[in-house]
Amino acid sequence: MKIINTPLSLAPLCLLIAVLLVGCHSQAPAETALKPKTMPPNILWLVVEDMSPYLSMYGDHTVSTPAISALANEGVTFTHVFSPSGVCAPSRAAIATGLYPSSFGANHMRTTSNTKETGLPKYEAVPPAGARMLSQYMREQGYYTTNNYKTDYQFNAPASAWHDSSTTAHWRNRPEGMPFFSVINFTTTHESGLFEPYGIRNIEARHGLAYDKSSVAALPTGKTSFEKTPTHISSSARFTPPPYLPDTPEVQRDLWKMYNNIIETDLHIASVLGQLEADNLMDNTVIVFYADHGGPLPRQKRLIYDSGLHVPLIIRYPDGRLSGQQDNRLISFIDFLPMTLGMAGAQVPSHLHGRDVFDVDHVREYVHAAADRFDGFTDTIRAVRDKRFKYIRNYRPEQGYYLPVVYREKIPTMQSLLALRDQGALTPQQSQWFRASKPKEELFDTLNDPHELNNLVGNPRFQADLDRLRVEMTRWLEAIGDTPLMPERELVNRLWSGERFQPVTRTPLIAIKNGVYVVQNQTHNAVVEYRKKSVDKPRGWRPWRKDIAFKKGELLEVRAHRIGYLPSPVTH
Repeated sequence: MKIINTPLSLAPLCLLIAVLLVGCHSQAPAETALKPKTMPPNILWLVVEDMSPYLSMYGDHTVSTPAISALANEGVTFTHVFSPSGVCAPSRAAIATGLYPSSFGANHMRTTSNTKETGLPKYEAVPPAGARMLSQYMREQGYYTTNNYKTDYQFNAPASAWHDSSTTAHWRNRPEGMPFFSVINFTTTHESGLFEPYGIRNIEARHGLAYDKSSVAALPTGKTSFEKTPTHISSSARFTPPPYLPDTPEVQRDLWKMYNNIIETDLHIASVLGQLEADNLMDNTVIVFYADHGGPLPRQKRLIYDSGLHVPLIIRYPDGRLSGQQDNRLISFIDFLPMTLGMAGAQVPSHLHGRDVFDVDHVREYVHAAADRFDGFTDTIRAVRDKRFKYIRNYRPEQGYYLPVVYREKIPTMQSLLALRDQGALTPQQSQWFRASKPKEELFDTLNDPHELNNLVGNPRFQADLDRLRVEMTRWLEAIGDTPLMPERELVNRLWSGERFQPVTRTPLIAIKNGVYVVQNQTHNAVVEYRKKSVDKPRGWRPWRKDIAFKKGELLEVRAHRIGYLPSPVTH
């Protein structure tokens, strides 16, 4: 693959794809978890960034995506799936924990950045005691768990949360016979993919992947069902911008980039599916495809309109279950953790906010969302949506919607918007985002007003819907313990239980009794982690599940880690 004017933001992706192609085959340490009597399915997540449902199965036929379309033809397409935040880190926190981000201090983007602007220390969100990451639950179920490239959960994952969370992570590294839960993140559709200079790649198709022969090993020979000839959109193509964006050369070019990035992402997805097929794993792997939040363009990402929250979700079962069907139920990211545990046949913890999507009793009436600080700029907004109406409560009505986030202003469309704003040349719909203030409440009919431009508050025809959603908003805030107007400094103080510094997990007590190591946890519901110094140190930590038989001369390193706290010192 030759790369022309490739932006720096794509460099990690090139490394990622190289690693995925090559794979790693070093031996992983054996797990001590009890294996179920019947082998559960492998579960593969394919996660794209910053992408609204701009796909043919959702009615957008601008580009062809053969790999994603194949998943939709063989699986179920969910039409009403929403992130609880219009930006990645809070969304990832919800997926990892099954909890609303604003319930445990994870909603500010990010908790470790922009300390100069906020005057706050770096901090981590602190979920309730006993909370675990999805990968921890899956590891406890006997799965080999991997994640490549992306973390950023608003807290540091315990070292034993994944078998491997790195650019070398791959299901191929698992011990023989062990089911896997693997998350593969694709960065091609990220907002930074609109920055200039924009590089178009000369694509050479091999199992659907653009690859560099000099640095990447080729996939096994032979056709796969996902291999297609890629086609980029001509630079002369014309697009219809959404009404909140002007039809300028900059906007046309950014739409061209956005759709080309979707095409390229489909090629990378095809490559991974080709690997799964080459490994003869298609018949016992559940494949889940989704995006982390809405699209990359201005007035999409970071906002809690549907343009920032509505995402695609496709699930392909190996037995053909629900093949080619659509599911129109409301689904939130907080449902992903219990859904995945359900796929694995595991018990779903009772403290979660989400429910298993495939639970026959699960019919979600509402989804919820929140927006607070983005980088150096703070707002406070909460939203609730049913199948048709969206209610938004603005806690800072004196403040305009638009926040001058420096990162976003690298996008040419954003620069074009600002120039036209300064010239007074925007239409009323395009000007809404730049209002000096905003209403305390907003109500939108998303069926007839999908871009959420016509506020229905004050219209007597919709008073009953407004009252109903107001009640639901208040109920939700109280239920999850969200206090929207709490200053971030006070939030940090609460997370740290009034201490000046981030709390530290207490060191567990370790002893040898009757020939076994016995560990006593000193912090309620913290995860205890261990490694055998002579065996595991290069490979990382394991979760402590039961007392371990003692072997003469064997040295264990043990520590504890409650999510949101610093890990304890290591004890021997």
